[in-house]
Amino acid sequence: MEKEQLEAMRHSCEHALTMAMMRLWPGKIKAAMGPATDDGFYFDFDSEVKISEADFDKIEKEMAKIIKDNLPMIKDEMTVAEAREFFSRNTYEGNEYKHEWLDEIEGRGEKVSVYWMGEKGGDMPNTFVDICSGPHVESTGKIGAFKLLKVAGAYWHGDEKNKMLQRVYGTAFATQEDLDKYLTMMEEAKNRDHRKLGVELDLFTFSDLVGPGLALWTPKGTLLRNTLDEYVWQLRKERGYTKVTIPHITKKALYEKSGHWDKFATELFHITTREGHEFAMKPMNCPHHTQIYDHVRRSYRELPQRYAETTMVYRDEQTGELSGLSRVRCITQDDAHVFLRESQVKEEIFKIWDIIEIFYKATGFGKMRVRLSFHDPDHFEKYLGEKEVWERTENQLRELAQERGVEVFEAKGEAAMYGPKVDFIAVDSIGREWQVATVQLDRNLPERFDLNCINEKGEQERIVMLHAAIMGSIERFLSILIEHHAGAFPVWMAPVQIQLVPVSAKHVEGAKNLLTELVELGIRVDIDEADETVGNKVRKAVGQKIPYIVVVGDKELAGEDWMIRVRGQENQEKMKKEEFVEKVLDETRERK
Repeated sequence: MEKEQLEAMRHSCEHALTMAMMRLWPGKIKAAMGPATDDGFYFDFDSEVKISEADFDKIEKEMAKIIKDNLPMIKDEMTVAEAREFFSRNTYEGNEYKHEWLDEIEGRGEKVSVYWMGEKGGDMPNTFVDICSGPHVESTGKIGAFKLLKVAGAYWHGDEKNKMLQRVYGTAFATQEDLDKYLTMMEEAKNRDHRKLGVELDLFTFSDLVGPGLALWTPKGTLLRNTLDEYVWQLRKERGYTKVTIPHITKKALYEKSGHWDKFATELFHITTREGHEFAMKPMNCPHHTQIYDHVRRSYRELPQRYAETTMVYRDEQTGELSGLSRVRCITQDDAHVFLRESQVKEEIFKIWDIIEIFYKATGFGKMRVRLSFHDPDHFEKYLGEKEVWERTENQLRELAQERGVEVFEAKGEAAMYGPKVDFIAVDSIGREWQVATVQLDRNLPERFDLNCINEKGEQERIVMLHAAIMGSIERFLSILIEHHAGAFPVWMAPVQIQLVPVSAKHVEGAKNLLTELVELGIRVDIDEADETVGNKVRKAVGQKIPYIVVVGDKELAGEDWMIRVRGQENQEKMKKEEFVEKVLDETRERK
């Protein structure tokens, strides 16, 4: 089914949910708001009744009746005054949420779009109407197979200063078979949830004292982050990149000049100095990097200038939208910017493309989909620059993708505010798609910052800028990676590659000597010195998903062959210590 049709079905199912809730608990439910999402829908309710998953059976039965009745979905328009009067009576009396939406619509000078479910002008329980711009299916009979999934608390508008509402999540698909596949995937996703595995594997934690959306990384988690980041840097260094370093705050003026202040002022952490100067915590790095490029006069012979930096940026995300590592307030970016001439664009984009393909193969992802993320011509006010420049730049990306020989799809409205992008979509081990790496071709920031080089004729020549992120947000990438591998990382990136398990206290000292020897060779090793049975120690190491476990007893310390417990294998492998060490080193070098 086409994405647009699926969205319309889910949006309509969300209305069926709301109608069912208001039928079941008349006068006790205020319908707030809810959208269709990428994989379903949700709706927020201000309810006198505590809704739980135990109520899902009766809610779903009521929804099924609404769907069976094949009620028409009818679009209508009202003036703001008509809507205020309408949403002040009957089942909507006292619903402040609808009036807040009407205030916003009035502020935009628009009419109010509503959808009727059932007879236009009718009343509950046979008819339901809500403020909505659509899209919807023609009638409820077109909704298909659906399922309610969970209930959660959600602040109105995601702001913890507002009232906590009850959010009911659900999903819908064209067929029961598609729904069953999705539910199976969701069950597997629960087992792979990075928030659960992150705690079990001791990779990261959050603290109420530090604040929501601010991850704290343990030694193991930091090892994992650094191993991945060092590999990205190795790939970049081989292609001529150099490292730069910038501060974490900036004057307001920098983001006013770049255009970010006008577009993203509400997402910035604002700082006012004792002298009254206004600063911001940086939400991105590109404006700072322009100032490194522009601090000296540049000859064309010096281009491209390739700057790389792994650094943290900060965005004032709403508390209700935060989710594990997937959405945080402190974001670590493996960021890079290339300042180059027009004639160098293809070569430099292909270098970045090479890095992305090599890195994602090593991290265990197969062939990725490629999306060309372009501007939305109906809302050009969201973007910087001129339409002609955008169209020329987007055509250039189309041509480069064609020359690269890859199949692409285009997405309007997914561009960055300053330029179109080549986005890479990874598919994880349970079939979910994630946008990961990105390359952005930008002719607008060089214009705004007046970035030039001196060309062969001694004239100033306007340059071009590339923005490139391989992992992007390292936090978000690790949430994807953890779930993709279910915490069982390939040997080369595993925080602990070998777990040594001494048989008894008398073997601990010898095991420590082995640990020192292996660490000096560059292998990541841990030792369990607990006064427990070997069986308990092995079970703990298995639970930590460590690739190799070696029980260290008299024979191992005497130089005899080692028995290696290999993750995911029932039978142990027997080999000489030197052979095993070379195997681990080879897997690390070859990134296996």
